[in-house]
Amino acid sequence: MATAISRAPGPEASEDPLDSYSATVVRVAETVTPHVAAIEMTGYGRGGRFRVGAGSAVLFTTDGYLVTNAHVVAGTQSGHAVFADGTRTAVDVVGADPLSDLAVVHGKAPTAAPAEFGDAETLRVGQLVIAVGNPLGLSGSVTAGVVSGLGRSIPVWSGRNRRMIEDVIQTDAALNAGSSGGALADARGRIVGINTAVAGAGLGLAVPVNATSRRIIASLLKDGRVRRAYLGLVNTPVQLPASTVVRTGRREGLLVVEVLPASPADRAGLHAGDILLSVGQKPVANAESLQKLLFAEAIGVPLELSLMRDGTEMRAVAVPEEMTDKN
Repeated sequence: MATAISRAPGPEASEDPLDSYSATVVRVAETVTPHVAAIEMTGYGRGGRFRVGAGSAVLFTTDGYLVTNAHVVAGTQSGHAVFADGTRTAVDVVGADPLSDLAVVHGKAPTAAPAEFGDAETLRVGQLVIAVGNPLGLSGSVTAGVVSGLGRSIPVWSGRNRRMIEDVIQTDAALNAGSSGGALADARGRIVGINTAVAGAGLGLAVPVNATSRRIIASLLKDGRVRRAYLGLVNTPVQLPASTVVRTGRREGLLVVEVLPASPADRAGLHAGDILLSVGQKPVANAESLQKLLFAEAIGVPLELSLMRDGTEMRAVAVPEEMTDKN
């Protein structure tokens, strides 16, 4: 008869889970911190140079380009960045996009290596994330938490008009104003978001690093701005009823929360409560899936909309306008 042999607990078996968690946070902090700079944006007045805004920025190229928040650089053209090792460089604003709250600045004398960008589309609610920033010049400020929500929206003002920053990551990793523009990293040290705002006690928000934000950054690098098509609706992801799933083969859509007056969506006959299934014959199930359809090439081009209203599938056609401060 075989005799069961039990192995004495070794270091791995007795490892404290909290130690493993801490080790992950420490490793990510050590990986990400060298790529995150404190930035201070300045202007000129009668008294000379003065500080206009400050926050954090993430180096993402070998030739000195950093991504930060549009609200950090708003109204400025230049400033300086300081990395965790004390390296200081002047920076110039390349371009800013208030609707995504993303901006790109260029450092004139960078010495740090670029960060590794990941893909926020792989994130799941409950996943560990680590926020790294340089608030108020305190290099390497690190907090950890979990993804507490995906696909959130932040209301912002563009000129006199209210806009929505869509598809935002919500996390309980504590943030403060100086962390704006800093990095949100996954457990492998890849940047999956750019911290954008403090929404309240124990709540932080970040712009996701995904196909749409990469396209925005590319446009800022090339043109210094982002041209967008405008439909004029506020939406949120929604699970479709079982009967609709059977009939359409789709499980998710976009619930129209608000249709802005005199907008292309309004002229197309959309109402609050409608559920968008597809735009331009492409399924839409989250904010990013709609956003990536509304760049410059969609301006003035009729888009067929498939939607559900009170359980009935309908069709509509909207002609997006170019987004400006006036619409």
